[in-house]
Amino acid sequence: MRCHCGKDLRSCRHCKFYLSGSRGDCSEPNAEKPADKERGNFCDWFSLDSKFRKQGQGQIKEQDKAATARTAFDDLFK
Repeated sequence: MRCHCGKDLRSCRHCKFYLSGSRGDCSEPNAEKPADKERGNFCDWFSLDSKFRKQGQGQIKEQDKAATARTAFDDLFK
């Protein structure tokens, strides 16, 4: 799965268990170490970190604001 910016969403760096400097950079002891933590993987322990959830919600709100503004602008010329 990819984010709107083109980055893989299900990557180690987006996981709540990602902990730089720990064994395999993962705080989950049962997780397998992937070859590339920036690329998407299929870890059974993956859970999106809350800081990325908040960013996604903020981007949706910005898109809603833009759509509302666009609609208001178009209504001026009807």
